Parts: sequence; C-alpha cells; structure tokens
Amino acid sequence: MKVSGFAIARNVIKADYPIKESLLSIAPLCDEIIVAVGKSDDGTRDLIESLPIENLKIIDTVWDDNLRIGGLVLSDETNKALAAVSKESDWCFYIQADECIHEDDLPIIKDSMKLNLTNYNVDGLLFNYKHFYGSYDYLGDSRKWYRNEIRIIRNNGKIKSWKDAQGFRTIQNEKLKVKKIEASIYHYGWVKSPEFQQVKQKQFHKLWHDDEKLSNYVSEGAEFDYSSIDSLQIFNGTHPKLMLYRIANVNWKFTFDISKKKFTLKGWFLYYFEKYFSIRIGEYKNYKII
Repeated sequence: MKVSGFAIARNVIKADYPIKESLLSIAPLCDEIIVAVGKSDDGTRDLIESLPIENLKIIDTVWDDNLRIGGLVLSDETNKALAAVSKESDWCFYIQADECIHEDDLPIIKDSMKLNLTNYNVDGLLFNYKHFYGSYDYLGDSRKWYRNEIRIIRNNGKIKSWKDAQGFRTIQNEKLKVKKIEASIYHYGWVKSPEFQQVKQKQFHKLWHDDEKLSNYVSEGAEFDYSSIDSLQIFNGTHPKLMLYRIANVNWKFTFDISKKKFTLKGWFLYYFEKYFSIRIGEYKNYKII
C-alpha cells in the first residue's frame, strides 16, 4: 500500500499557521508529500523546503484571483497538488495548514486504509473533528462547527477538491461514499494570538469576498475579538506531541465561562438535543457514509 500526502500553502507565516506540525503529523503514513506553494512574500516556501520530510515535493503555483469569490481558489490549488501525486499511490491524505493528526491515531488510520484497500466501493475515509477556539483549552461545541470531513481519498483520478476545499466530490459532482473511522483531525485555525487571528481573518475573507464587501466581515481593529463565540467546552484530552512546543509558548490569555451560551430558543433546543441523543438535526453532509 502506498500513500501520498498533499496540501497547499501561501503566506502561512504571516498568519501563524502550524503547517510544519500539520505536514509532519501525516509524514509517518506517507510515501511522499506534495505541497502546492502559492507565490508568497513571507518565506513560506523556505519553511516548507526546510522540513525533514523524505520525498517532499514542492509545486510552485500562482493563485488565480479570478477564483477569489466563494473560496474557489482553494479547491483549484488543492487540485493542483492532487494532480501531482504519484500514480502508484493507493490513497491520498489531505491535510490543511491548520490541521494536525494525533500520533495515537496513526495506527487506526493506517489499519483503516489497509482494511478498505481493495473495497473499491469506498471512495474515502471520514474523520472526526476537534475544533479548538481561543486557546488550546477550549473546543467549539455548537452547531456552527462541522463534526466530520473527508481527509483520505482513493487515488483513482475520479475525485476532486470541491468548492472551498473543505471536502471532496467526484468529477461528476457526486458525493463520495466513505467509511467513518475513529480518528480525529485537530483543527487549530481558531487558536492564535488576537493579532495573528486578525491577520488570518483578513487573508481568509479576501478569498471569499471582494474588497468592497470585506469590511462587512472583518473588523478594522488590530486584534480579533474572541468573545462573540456562542458556546465552548473544556478540552480534557491530550494534544499531538508536535503541537506541544507551540502550546508551551502561548503569549496570550483567553478564558471563557462555559456555562454561558449565546443561543436563540431554537438554538438551545437543538444544542441539548444533540448533546443528549448525539444526533444533529438538519446536519449538512457532503458525503455518503457506507
């Protein structure tokens, strides 16, 4: 069984993305890792090139600003990286610049790929998500956070990154048939200093909205306001070892009273229904679990 990792990157240093940790976290499972590096002005390419990853391959790209609205440029870049993986690979492992795999989950992921290797009815593997917010001590637990997403796909030339690159579909725009596995993606996109988070928000929303509408989504201040979140819970688990240096060097403080929820009446009902029954009413799923 051969596995290719793939990812995209552009100006990740400016917004303090943990891409080093992201790529290193999947490296033990990958025979190669392809990174499509967009033209950057902060040393992103040098950072990627310096990583101690065997068979790391960089593709230099220029992001198409004509695909800016709706985040389509993200799937366009992801598909460039996907197209460059070895034809000999059986699986492709996608990781975003703010995601990380826990070392404890590596055996589960490897076994799941082996188990489904010859089951060609399976297009991909579906992961759980842990969305950290504000600091490494809190998890987002409301309906605004997606619970699952595809991160491993079969390398058959029939699958593409879709829309804003959160998920995948077939080239005919059909949902993938997936197996859900008991492994998690640790998502750290909302764990940055307020200054870096504000930079990230400006970068991100430029991929979704034109300049005239940008101010509607990003405040003019120098720091991001974390206090508007609707609901959080305490994280009682362990982080990937690769993240421990970052966690030990946090230079900001964030605290939140988890007893305070900012829901409408309907929101309260849906929140506690999900907590009690583990069912999310009306959940959007860009995949078919088999």
